[in-house]
Amino acid sequence: MRAWRGVPAASLVLVLGSVAGVAPAQDRWPSKPIRMIVPFPSGSASDVLGRIVAQRLGEIYRQQFVIDNRPGAGGLIGSELTRQAAPDGYTIAMVGQPHLSNALLRKDKPYDPLKDFTAISLVGETPNVIVLGKGVEAKTIPDLIALAKAKPGALNYGSAGIGSSSHLAGAMFVSKAKINVVHVPFRQGGDSRSALVAGAIQFYIYPLPAIMTLLKSGTLRALAVASPKRADALPELPTSAEAGFPQYQSESWFGLIGPRALPRRLVTRINADTVGVLKEPATRQKFVLQGAEPGFGPPEHFDKMQRDEYAELGALIKEIGMQAQ
Repeated sequence: MRAWRGVPAASLVLVLGSVAGVAPAQDRWPSKPIRMIVPFPSGSASDVLGRIVAQRLGEIYRQQFVIDNRPGAGGLIGSELTRQAAPDGYTIAMVGQPHLSNALLRKDKPYDPLKDFTAISLVGETPNVIVLGKGVEAKTIPDLIALAKAKPGALNYGSAGIGSSSHLAGAMFVSKAKINVVHVPFRQGGDSRSALVAGAIQFYIYPLPAIMTLLKSGTLRALAVASPKRADALPELPTSAEAGFPQYQSESWFGLIGPRALPRRLVTRINADTVGVLKEPATRQKFVLQGAEPGFGPPEHFDKMQRDEYAELGALIKEIGMQAQ
């Protein structure tokens, strides 16, 4: 109280007014559109799930969420843009496994995925699915392996680029199957799907939401989901174990991150609102129809999950013999 003694009344009003204006200014976030960077093209799994979440968050915040697709370099470009963004809550990103693996597969480390970013929330998990190209008549995974072994180096498998989750999933399959096939990276998701339809590549291991539409329409055929249980969205599709290759399992995850030093109050708020959206029955239904399951928890949970997986990915990359580029 002594601090105000002797202050003229008019000055006191001005001082109190300026102090009172501080908290509302901080609490006005968001006061403009929020950018959600997606490091992969439209139609990718991160794009599909990101749009579902962004639409609801936009309704809650009464601000537009702008999806900023930044494909390229297996997701590295989008992660780097996120790292460079101001930590003001107006730029977040929907990332997946490539956010971690890119730092392990580049000789000149582009960033530290654990120190240069802020974990906000896990968003979803999805099985990976082995999709066949036109003309591949395999009915089981052993059939596909037999085809590859009959013609060493003749079959191609695709991915979204060096270090992408589809690249790691494909390389792990190749390693476990002990086959000699050619890796063909694609920059655009549409190009890889066209290559499968044309028969230019023989298989591709996708996160299920990225290929669900073409599987549902019958345009492409999947061999199996590489998860312990069948996907609710495609109950007729066998697991890798049921398709004759139980030693292969592969799943993907997706989550929200921000730049380093993102204020704790914003991390807490975005996390809480995202978790709320993911718990809504309508959101879960949308995820399930795309072949995904909502995944959520506090920021600390997502941070630990990334740290654990970063160590596991390092071991996997050494095990399957992938070299840093």
